[in-house]
Amino acid sequence: MLFNSLDFAVFLPIVFILYWFIANKSLKLQNLLLVVASYVFYGWWDYRFLTLILFSSLVDYTIGLKLKEDNKHSIRKTLLWISIIVNLGFLGFFKYYNFFVDNFVQAFSFFGTKVQPNTLNIILPVGISFYTFQTLSYTIDVYKRRLEPTSDIVSFLAFVSFFPQLVAGPIERATHLLPQFYNKRVFYYSKAVDGCRQILWGLFKKIVIADGCAEYANLIFNNSSEYSGSTLFVGALFFTFQIYGDFSGYSDIAIGTARLFGFNLKQNFAFPYFSRDIAEFWRRWHISLSTWFRDYLYIPVGGSRGSIWLKIRNIFLIFIVSGFWHGANWTFIFWGFLNAIYFLPLLITNRNRNNLDVIAQNKLLPNLREMFGVFFTFMITVLAWVFFRAETMSHAFNFLDEVFSKTLFSLPTIRPTNIILAIVFFFTIEWLGKGKKYAIEKLLLKQSVFYRWGFYMFLLALIFVFSNQSQQEFIYFQF
Repeated sequence: MLFNSLDFAVFLPIVFILYWFIANKSLKLQNLLLVVASYVFYGWWDYRFLTLILFSSLVDYTIGLKLKEDNKHSIRKTLLWISIIVNLGFLGFFKYYNFFVDNFVQAFSFFGTKVQPNTLNIILPVGISFYTFQTLSYTIDVYKRRLEPTSDIVSFLAFVSFFPQLVAGPIERATHLLPQFYNKRVFYYSKAVDGCRQILWGLFKKIVIADGCAEYANLIFNNSSEYSGSTLFVGALFFTFQIYGDFSGYSDIAIGTARLFGFNLKQNFAFPYFSRDIAEFWRRWHISLSTWFRDYLYIPVGGSRGSIWLKIRNIFLIFIVSGFWHGANWTFIFWGFLNAIYFLPLLITNRNRNNLDVIAQNKLLPNLREMFGVFFTFMITVLAWVFFRAETMSHAFNFLDEVFSKTLFSLPTIRPTNIILAIVFFFTIEWLGKGKKYAIEKLLLKQSVFYRWGFYMFLLALIFVFSNQSQQEFIYFQF
């Protein structure tokens, strides 16, 4: 069930009414309703996926209770490894089985040996990469005694399957989200309105910006051999805007929807394209995943401690694993490797935490140094996104080879005015709201109702116009 679909437009009000007007007398009944609603939401794609998420949830729920009962270190460690192997085993099988088989066959073919592969027609369960990491955070934190394990199975099932953020995040920690299922939720009109405002902005990002850009990004990338360097560069720009609008738009809708039910999810994007260096970019892009890898992989293997060579090793490890998490393709692995290369100069010179504040805070415009930093960071990010979007490594290198040819200085053959104007409007609003949790959080709140609702109606009109042109699935559903 897509956030930008008619199905969800019917589903959400029904669940909202049942939650606040029928089940509001009992916390357990509200949680049970959320479990049922979440399983309906998830099973809408394929009911067979439900057995996988239910099994994963029951395994980690049981292991959590066993970790509480036993204080023997060896047994606790064994239980943790069972959780890790089960969860990553499912993820590895469904997401990476054919990748490893195909590369195994190619490796043997290189040495002149033919191997008959046994590849499977495996359907990738939607959101498996997200809920796997979410439930793993529970068992790891219980093992490290950061969190008391729950005996409330309904709350735990609701935590793992919570439908607003189930299939594409944010990846919530058990320490943050699970306790919210224990406490009685009270409906606050102001929070509900704020949630609706964030949903509106997320839909604008997805339908107007992401889907609008996707039409031309797909056209250019799928027929890249037919276009000049300048047109290919435009295609790379369109994909850069598409993936941001798509993924951050999903996060905004998820966070806003959760707020309608009295839950607070963590911010997942903090205006990353206004970053002054690549380290700041990764503190602002897909925050829930970046911090997950930081806390559960980067720090345990040493983090920024030790010699410079260990620091470099750890940086490459976290970025390459992050790339592989995104998909079973060498393009994603190289994308991660390239970002590690970008990060390296900042690490070596100890400048990776220079830009912790908001750019041009309390100012309308940045200074020249900040402008150059934003431009440079944005351009190398565009370059990296080419590998993320390309079908193969050769496709990416051929694409870039033409971009850096003399045809880069020709006039692009594809330059849709409506999308360009929408992007300019979008980033103007983003810039004005860059210090907030989302761009329009406080926009026009001090103005009259006429101006405020006029702006909302304008966004709705754009959403309506663009929704009639094309509808795309969210990019991160494939991860």
